[in-house]
Amino acid sequence: MLGSSDIPPLVALVFSITLKLSGALGDNVEEHLEMGKTLLAQGKLTDALSHYHAAVEGDPSNYLTYYKRATVFLALGKSRSAQPDLDRVLELKPNFNAARMQRGNVLLKQGQLDEAKDDYTTVLKFDPNHSQAQKQLDLIDPLKAEISEAKARYKSGDHQAAIDHLTKAIEVCPWSPELKEIRSECYIALGDLLKAIHDIRPTTKLRNDNTAAFLKLSLLHYQLGEADDSLSQIRECLKLDPDHKDCFQHYKKVKKLVKLINAAQEQANSQSYEECIQKANQILEMENKNQQFILKGKSFLCHCNSKAGFEKEAIKKCSEVLTIDSNNVDAYCDRAEAYIKATQYNDAVNDYQQAQNIDSESHRVQEGLEKAKKILKQSKRRDYYKILGVRRNADKRTILRAYRKLAVKWHPDKYDNEEDKKNAQQHFIDIAAAKEVLTNPEKRQKFDHGEDPLDPENQNEHGGGPFWHQGFNPFESGGGFQFKFHFN
Repeated sequence: MLGSSDIPPLVALVFSITLKLSGALGDNVEEHLEMGKTLLAQGKLTDALSHYHAAVEGDPSNYLTYYKRATVFLALGKSRSAQPDLDRVLELKPNFNAARMQRGNVLLKQGQLDEAKDDYTTVLKFDPNHSQAQKQLDLIDPLKAEISEAKARYKSGDHQAAIDHLTKAIEVCPWSPELKEIRSECYIALGDLLKAIHDIRPTTKLRNDNTAAFLKLSLLHYQLGEADDSLSQIRECLKLDPDHKDCFQHYKKVKKLVKLINAAQEQANSQSYEECIQKANQILEMENKNQQFILKGKSFLCHCNSKAGFEKEAIKKCSEVLTIDSNNVDAYCDRAEAYIKATQYNDAVNDYQQAQNIDSESHRVQEGLEKAKKILKQSKRRDYYKILGVRRNADKRTILRAYRKLAVKWHPDKYDNEEDKKNAQQHFIDIAAAKEVLTNPEKRQKFDHGEDPLDPENQNEHGGGPFWHQGFNPFESGGGFQFKFHFN
């Protein structure tokens, strides 16, 4: 045996430092464990986890540090991170029943039934009276039968029955990606895409690098017409595998479509309606099979054609939208506005009433219906646009041009016959009134909202006006009327 005098000085120094470090590490491990315990009791799981990480690094041969860290992982819902720690615990201490029960429960929830059965059986060997282990063990064989029946039903195409069996199994095995994937396929077969998405989403975390799940999620969102969500999911696939061929192909397609939809919406919001129409047509050129995107493209065409004053095309496109979606309130309102521009006032009222039946609280519907009813009532009296033969969205220059042409045509001095002169005089009064209203922004706005500013009834309500209430007649203003044109 060597004495202290026999140990070389350098070796002695290293040995001494090692002993001191070992003691320091041991003290740090205990401190981390104690701090982790305190934080765990306070519910600060993430902070507790950081201390257990440090404890494991400080003493990788201590089974308790792994076990405590596994407990925190499970509390955080990270079963895949907890399982390696539980494996390590049982390597270091095979008869640690608490860890084996924990691992058995994790395996059971993951649907790994044979492995879970082995753990529960081993626990019972060490402790035959362990009631919880026996209870869990008794679940496994009936669960296997349930899963087997579910798979048989799925294979035979009896999707609802398969869902019923799978739902019972998933209640016990909520972390099983396989069971959720099969049930999602059953939901897809039944056309319930939202439930399919709900089942597939957790499998992105239950399987490592699950590009297939992200691709499927993206395709399902696309099928539902949810372009933004589809783009988000396909990007997750490419984060895992930038060279994934199928994900990249779909990414290019959905990215372009999202860009077109956003552009069309921006153009509609900024009232650039012709540009909106262009983008909407590009949407339909790009996607002519997916009903949801066809609906979106035609909805833009309905709205933007209506706002742009292309009433015939608007009526056509809005009608197509309503064929696809008969409860589309916006399409009814857009078509009603187009009907008003086309002087089809009864149709406009009917559309607003249909919209009101669907959404009686809509401010747009209520205002539109009131306006359409006023215009319909007004149209039975006098329509200044019809008098001048101009569209409802005609500008001032067009209105003045029409007035000038009609004034030349109907000037009474052109007629010798007394009856013809009287008829021409009435026409001239009408076109003069139309010009007065439609070239005055305030009066025109009132008229467009169903109120005739020259109607005697309205004059009594609003304090008088320049024509009808004061007996306007350009040929009875002192007998010296001379025909002139005013374009200001």
